[in-house]
Amino acid sequence: MAMQSDEMRIFIAVVEAGSLSAAAEVLEQTTSGVSRALTRLEEKLGTSLLTRTTRRMDLTEEGQVFLEQAREIVAAMERAEESIRIRSQKPVGKLRVDASAPFMLHCIVPHVGAFREAYPDIELDLTTNDRFIDLVEQRTDIAIRIGELQDSTLHAKPLTSARLQLLASPEYLRRHGTPKTVKDLDKHQLIGFTQPEGLNNWPLQHEDGDRYPIRPALRASSGETIRQLALHGQGIACLSNFMLDADVKEGRLVRLLEKSHTAFRQQIHAVYYRNTRISRRISCFLDFLQCKL
Repeated sequence: MAMQSDEMRIFIAVVEAGSLSAAAEVLEQTTSGVSRALTRLEEKLGTSLLTRTTRRMDLTEEGQVFLEQAREIVAAMERAEESIRIRSQKPVGKLRVDASAPFMLHCIVPHVGAFREAYPDIELDLTTNDRFIDLVEQRTDIAIRIGELQDSTLHAKPLTSARLQLLASPEYLRRHGTPKTVKDLDKHQLIGFTQPEGLNNWPLQHEDGDRYPIRPALRASSGETIRQLALHGQGIACLSNFMLDADVKEGRLVRLLEKSHTAFRQQIHAVYYRNTRISRRISCFLDFLQCKL
């Protein structure tokens, strides 16, 4: 005979409550009913899970092994039940989303209208940070992170990836010329990041490897600030393609050294804490955003 989930739940309740009568009270069942369910479970398993005396109840070795697995099974069933239950609910409530300014402006803001039309009862709170934030401290449900993830306490949902590109304005190129080789960059005004320093190692194939360390003439902490500097003719920048495609299409920026680019792509994830149960509004937002990227 197959085990039933109710029998496993009763066994767990007996262990946690410490006695049959206490478990019966928690479960709102009779003590005899709890005892019979426990006996049936032991008969199906062909072993004793608990040793009972008039004063105490202890787990057997088999009971200890089974308890850990039963808890995992019951927890998995509860998660499955919850995922089906929330799918039938109307998504509602506040959703706090954080992203870097470039990603927010170029990848989220253009689609907010469509999202609000599809989910009118979700209230969006949008914040921008160019550094990684503490989700709990900032009261954030989802953070969009670009690049390598290091926090192992986070769930991460891959959204897309971005290719890095070198660009400059036509005005800058008229004044300073167009670099023909990677080495030519040493003669140009380069715009880099204040931090992390790794963003100033551009993904370019050259005689010494596939990363070209630059010496910036200008630095900024935000990719959007660097984009604006490039648009205003202040130098050559290396930025993610998602924030540049419109500028290239309209002729405001020109791609450079395309044949020297490596295949490197920045990974983009949505992250949230592992102990956070994904609500319907969060899953709606992530699914919607992924379709737009």
